[in-house]
Amino acid sequence: MRETDAWWREHRRAAPDLFTDELEAALLALAEMPTLGTRYEPDPRPVRRLLLSRTHYHVYFMQETDRVYVVAIWSAFRGRAPRL
Repeated sequence: MRETDAWWREHRRAAPDLFTDELEAALLALAEMPTLGTRYEPDPRPVRRLLLSRTHYHVYFMQETDRVYVVAIWSAFRGRAPRL
């Protein structure tokens, strides 16, 4: 997250807070509804991903009991999926 935020701030100067603002909103939404997003099928674990529509990053996460764990934040424009 920190690396993505630093990159975003350096390369997207017209909207330097957009990534953190969108990520924060997504995390708050996941806290309320952890079934958001779609099932990430290539992984055998119960991983889901949620697209941050304005920045085009995916948040990969897993729900365990009463917690949501973010396992990766990955650009949707990359030609490959993250190693989870």
